Amino acid sequence: MLSIIIPARNEADNLQDILDYFISKLKDIDFEVLIINDFSEDDTLAKSQKVFENHKNFKVFNNEKKGLGGAINLGILKSEGTKIAIMMADLSDDINDLIKYNNLIDEKNLDAVLGSRFIKGSKVEGYPFQKLVLNRIFNFFVSIIFLNKYNDYTNAFKIYKKKALKDIMPLVSESFNIFLEIPLKIISRSYSYEIISINWNGRKKGKAKFRINELKSKYLFTLIYCFLEKNLLKVRKIK
Repeated sequence: MLSIIIPARNEADNLQDILDYFISKLKDIDFEVLIINDFSEDDTLAKSQKVFENHKNFKVFNNEKKGLGGAINLGILKSEGTKIAIMMADLSDDINDLIKYNNLIDEKNLDAVLGSRFIKGSKVEGYPFQKLVLNRIFNFFVSIIFLNKYNDYTNAFKIYKKKALKDIMPLVSESFNIFLEIPLKIISRSYSYEIISINWNGRKKGKAKFRINELKSKYLFTLIYCFLEKNLLKVRKIK
């Protein structure tokens, strides 16, 4: 089974679209969707329970440890599938890429499939120019520091074997930096993975939660933590 974790903070306007999106596209895949309410200030939790109440493969959980890190950790612990994909509630990720992820991780028995919005074959629309430039610069420096060719650490949308995610726990990042911590650990510990091009479209409803000025110190913490783990502790894949 494929478990899809969707953290949701103030995403009430997107919930019905999420249901329609997955029901219409994933007819040939055994899946569950875990909606993790992350301290929403709107009616995301109540509306989630109503929208998904008659759909057994949609499950709603309330994160009691504030922050995306807590939401993702909760989703991993509550998931029942052997594979876990992380997607955002704004529907910016292309579900056709999710199908590619799912097929590839099975066909090649990989530990992870890492999508990139910045390689040949990808398509990005509605991305603010300043944010795009900063994103590319940051990813470039991360790839240099960690001596690999992956260039889209900051995007949440990836798929992993559940065993691999359990092996790299604890995941200590509290916010968006958890999306940096996970692939850094996967790559640094020599888990098997492939990189494929993916598409991304800016959100149509609701407001973006990412605030770069508020997250600088958190990303720096994750970089230092993962660098020390790789080069001093030399943690590697659990056989």
